[in-house]
Amino acid sequence: MSEKKANVHWEGGGRNGKGQISTETDALKAYPYGFASRFEDDRRGTNPEELLGAAHAACFTMAFSFACDKAGFVTSAVDTTASVRLVKQGEGFAIDRIALTMQASVPGIGEAQFQQIAQGAKAACPLSKALASVQEITLVATLRA
Repeated sequence: MSEKKANVHWEGGGRNGKGQISTETDALKAYPYGFASRFEDDRRGTNPEELLGAAHAACFTMAFSFACDKAGFVTSAVDTTASVRLVKQGEGFAIDRIALTMQASVPGIGEAQFQQIAQGAKAACPLSKALASVQEITLVATLRA
């Protein structure tokens, strides 16, 4: 149905090399990344975990909004953060947790139905499904008054 593309150009070795990430929409165009932006908190570049978190938060937020539409509610505002944890595992690394935190304004919805829709959206989101190998994906959903 839909296929999106991104590409990476890398020069140099693993620790001292530098890369650039681009997307077909140019949302990212030759955006830098490397060892320092991934492992040393250098904020002059991005990293795969940050991008994964942004994608997961965006996917979940849309899934939640669509699920609210289907249930007869209109979301007036939804704000989602995804925290992706990269841990040392053996000789390599693994993502062992993604913590989604969402706050939403949904006029007329009750707390129980809000939580049910939010959990359903987390399970139905295509990125949640793609990330099924992650040990723990949590969601804290808060209904704003």
